[in-house]
Amino acid sequence: MNYINTKKTLNRYINARIPLIVLNTIEKTRAINLLKEISSENNISMKIHSMSKGFSNLNTGESFSNDKLFISSLDYISNELQTAVNKIYILSDTEDLDIESLTSKYLCDLTTLAENKSSVIIAITSSSIWPTLQRQGMRIDLDLPDLNEIYHIIIETLKPYQNSLLIEWNKDDVKDASNTLLGLSSIEIKNVLSTLIAKGSIIKNDLIDLKYAKDKLFSNINGLEKIFVENNLTFGGLDILKSWLNEKEKLLTSNKKEEMQKRGIKPPKGILLLGVPGCGKSLAAKAISLKWKRPLYRLDFSTIQGKYVGQSENQLKEALDTAEHVSPCILWIDEIEKGLSGVNDSTGITQRLIGQFLFWLQESKKDVFVVATANDISSLPPELLRKGRFDELFFIDLPNSNERKEIITLYLTKYFNYHIEDTILNNLVNLSENYSSSDIESTLRDLAYSSISDNKQINDENIIKAFSNSISIYKTNKEKIDIIRTWAKDRTKKASTEIFTA
Repeated sequence: MNYINTKKTLNRYINARIPLIVLNTIEKTRAINLLKEISSENNISMKIHSMSKGFSNLNTGESFSNDKLFISSLDYISNELQTAVNKIYILSDTEDLDIESLTSKYLCDLTTLAENKSSVIIAITSSSIWPTLQRQGMRIDLDLPDLNEIYHIIIETLKPYQNSLLIEWNKDDVKDASNTLLGLSSIEIKNVLSTLIAKGSIIKNDLIDLKYAKDKLFSNINGLEKIFVENNLTFGGLDILKSWLNEKEKLLTSNKKEEMQKRGIKPPKGILLLGVPGCGKSLAAKAISLKWKRPLYRLDFSTIQGKYVGQSENQLKEALDTAEHVSPCILWIDEIEKGLSGVNDSTGITQRLIGQFLFWLQESKKDVFVVATANDISSLPPELLRKGRFDELFFIDLPNSNERKEIITLYLTKYFNYHIEDTILNNLVNLSENYSSSDIESTLRDLAYSSISDNKQINDENIIKAFSNSISIYKTNKEKIDIIRTWAKDRTKKASTEIFTA
């Protein structure tokens, strides 16, 4: 529930004298500020207990008790309600309310007393509540700031600096920044903005830096690996895939997102790349991250497998929740079939993970674009391939002649800064027939190793020789590649213009 709706609901519960209100949030300060607004607007006196101050008046700060222990706060309420009525108490530092404990049973007993005295106890917590206690009252979840609230936080944070700093952001830029900061708490948002203010200006390029500043807040993540992408990343071929990605990139602006929301259209959620090993599937994930200027995280299903009941599911949930927190981002799931194949799994864990992942993929509203890659078609669960799971299923075949020409040129430039004549280049294209992208890259990389170690300049002759002596992946895995091609022919969208043959 957002801030405005939480405030309305909380106001209604207080007026109805619900004896126990559990305000669930990770933002204690924001919750207290909300309660201060309710107290001031309705002229209601509230007492708040904290471990730093004990009991005090919410608005004036007047101290009533210096005892800072949580159990003592319950004693204070119990003693006061023996004679007082119509009181409102806020417990901001709760303990052991998620289990059947001395404090949870004590508070449970106090709710009966509060009900008899037309009083309200508000417990602020980020944990679950012991079910018996929860049934004594009502629970409200205060969600993290939504887009509208973030927009106003940005405006209010930048307002004092309008005459002293260069601020290039217009309303659309603030909307883009709001989308980027979605998933952060109010204090985290202010801290990120403060780092921009500290450098003396707010410029257009800061919108890119904002994504990586947010990314740093979640650098240590269970189940997710942060992938560094080089700025000079080379990515040849796959013209149809690139065209599809370019089209979807246009939908990333706040205006396009608003238009999709008005029409009830979900933003792009991801692609599944099937194909021959070494043909650029993993490179594609990195290239998307670089081009879309979004951080890249790799989800490894093998790292979330646990030996205890429910552990794997919980760790997957944590990883996916964190991906939502760092959104907008690219979530790369490499060789997804290895984590979700379910081979020799008699426990049912794999099936539950598949269901959990697919449910998240379908229902998540956060800006996380999934790039899943797979080599072994036979190991993929059929649920994953059903139409609508991903936005598109692409098949990446061995590069065609035009793609090989582009890839060879890219690596000759990268490793040697070497220009080659068209006739020699065409000869290399013919020699590299049925080579994968990795085959071409490794052939030229090995040549670079030799030239560096022997202090020799390369020439057309030794480049041709290197390709003549190389062995392609097709020669060593022909049967497997033919099976993949046959399966993919009528089931997937080709990533390149040239049609592959089975």
